[in-house]
Amino acid sequence: MQGTTVCPHCNTRFKITKVQLEAHHGMVRCGHCLQAFDTLPNFAPDQLDLPLELPILGTPVAPPDSKLAVLQPMTLAEQVAVVQDESDSELQPEPRSWPWAIAALLMLLILLAQAAYFFRVDITAHLPALKPVLVSYCRILKCSVPLPQHVDLINIESSAIEADPANENRITLNALLRNRASYAQAFPDLELTLNNIGDQPLARRIFRPADYLPQTENESSGLLPNHELSIKLHLNTTNIKPSGYRLVLLYSGN
Repeated sequence: MQGTTVCPHCNTRFKITKVQLEAHHGMVRCGHCLQAFDTLPNFAPDQLDLPLELPILGTPVAPPDSKLAVLQPMTLAEQVAVVQDESDSELQPEPRSWPWAIAALLMLLILLAQAAYFFRVDITAHLPALKPVLVSYCRILKCSVPLPQHVDLINIESSAIEADPANENRITLNALLRNRASYAQAFPDLELTLNNIGDQPLARRIFRPADYLPQTENESSGLLPNHELSIKLHLNTTNIKPSGYRLVLLYSGN
């Protein structure tokens, strides 16, 4: 025999089997509120058990035996033992999937938010249409969305130092930079080292984009993809007689 029963403490409905009905005199523990209760008062069988034999018409049914044992209610000690017994049957309510679905959705949103924060530079580089969204997101987090800084994708196509015929203490640095990336990048810093005839450094200086960018370039827009930038710097070399130089591209902190 099997059917359903209801926990009188929390009104949770359960499926119940014959084994659970017979164990501990029908006492079980609710898997929802963890209270012990008797399954029999609220038991509803799935199918009615029909008798195998019907009484013959006209044959009187024997009266109930007055000597049958009367079932006694469980004592307090028995009820405590049932609650504490680890072998009590625990009926599990039907699983509710919607709390797990909401929790999974929240976790997914948190992961997406973290990914957007940590990879915001690369996201805007490859999906520039999302930059306004990420900028608004960063306003909330008080962060910024800088341009990518992949110095290995910026080449010095050519460079040279020329002496000024009119002034022996002045030289001019000419350089041509090219962004090989498929996205705009921040303008790099230029580290210029002037060397003597023995290739020993005489002077070194780092030029920021504001130091070398022509007026036609916008620093906030960055070096556009597959774009070339021509640089010309006039330098004062008083008390220095350089014979060579070294030019390196870098970003602050690299």
